[in-house]
Formats: sequence, structure tokens, C-alpha cells
Amino acid sequence: MDRVQLLLLGLPILLFCSDVVTLFAPQPPATPKPDRHQHQPATGAVQPGDSSPDADADPASAQVAELQVDGPGFGTTVELKFCASCSYRGNAMTMKSMLDTSFPGIHVVLENYPPPFPKRALSKVVPVIQVGAIGTLMAGDQIFPRFGMVPPPWYYSLRANRFGTMASIWLFGNFAQSLLQSSGAFEVYCNGQLVFSKLSEQRFPSEFELRELIGSRLSDSQFGKNLEKVWS
Repeated sequence: MDRVQLLLLGLPILLFCSDVVTLFAPQPPATPKPDRHQHQPATGAVQPGDSSPDADADPASAQVAELQVDGPGFGTTVELKFCASCSYRGNAMTMKSMLDTSFPGIHVVLENYPPPFPKRALSKVVPVIQVGAIGTLMAGDQIFPRFGMVPPPWYYSLRANRFGTMASIWLFGNFAQSLLQSSGAFEVYCNGQLVFSKLSEQRFPSEFELRELIGSRLSDSQFGKNLEKVWS
């Protein structure tokens, strides 16, 4: 067996072992959500119990200053649901950094957006087909007669270059599995409401666009409701 045959044989074996390890590997622990009741006040912010000339002169301004301790984004949760297998995590991290900077106190959650159930089910079937095809290629002389069939001519053609055929089966199978596991999604939710959908728009949102979409919905957050009560 020459080096090329060893390479063609070792590649699918390596990919198979990698798939098995990934399949049975434990899920990473969930990232704990920050406790919003333990936010540290910003430096120089007015404390609820402090008194100042401005607070004595204008009680409404003092209440607004208290609300600003946690930032204008406090009480707002933004969910960025993206396709992890499409390498969209970099876009999601960029958007998260922009939102954290634009709206201090906002809670941004990154989450994978899975494909539809039929695609997920088919992606689980692909490895079974790969193993079956390779097993048939290696032991077709015994398998076909058991079903009362004569090995077809294409079987002998594929078996003549079985190492290349095995590598092709595994590579194309992994490509199909990756395609089935991708959703192509980049969905943005603000307090449970969909504000942008890449599946509908067929494009990514710009940073300016996403900032405007989230900023226009801050009035629906707990901060916005409390602010309305202060001025009413």
C-alpha cells in the first residue's frame, strides 16, 4: 500500500473519529446570566439616598438621575440568534459590542438558530449512509448475494479505486451534513419581539440600522416605562 492509498484510507477514518467524538462530547455549560440587581453604580452617578442642590431644586431630575444609574439599556434584552455553522459568530460579536457601547446596561444574548427539523433529521441520516456505502464497497461480494442480487458493474468500477471512492463518500457526506445543519439565519429579537430577520431580508443589518431598531424600542423596556412615570 503506497502513501497515496494510506492517505485516502486515513482521511475518512480521521473524519469518522472526529464525528464520533463530536457526537458524544458533553455540551458546554450554559453561561450564567448576570444578576441585574447587583449592578455597581457608575462613577459620579447620583445615589438614591444622596442629596444635592440640583435634586432639591428639581425632584424629577433627581429621579431621572437614579434611573440612569444602570444605563439607558437597563431592562432591555436583545437576542441575536445566528447560524453557528455558517461562521456568523463574528458578526454577532460585533453587533453585541456595538449594542453594549450604545446602550449601557442592555442584556445581549447570543444563541444558535437551528435549521428546520427535516434538515436536522436528514443531517443525522447522512453519517449512516456514509458508513453503509463504505461497508457495501468493502464487503459487497458478500452483501449482494445475501439479497439474491448479482453485484452490478458500477460496483466493480468503484471497487477498483476503493480508497478514492471511500474518501469521496466521506468528503461529500460531510459537505452535505454541513449544508443541512446550516440555517443561514441572523435574527434579532428585542424583548421577545422580532426586529430584524436575515431570512426575510436576505442580508445582514448594518450597525447603524440595528442601533436605530433597538433604540426605537427602548421606550417599551422597564427603563422607558419608569421614565414615562417620572415625567407624567
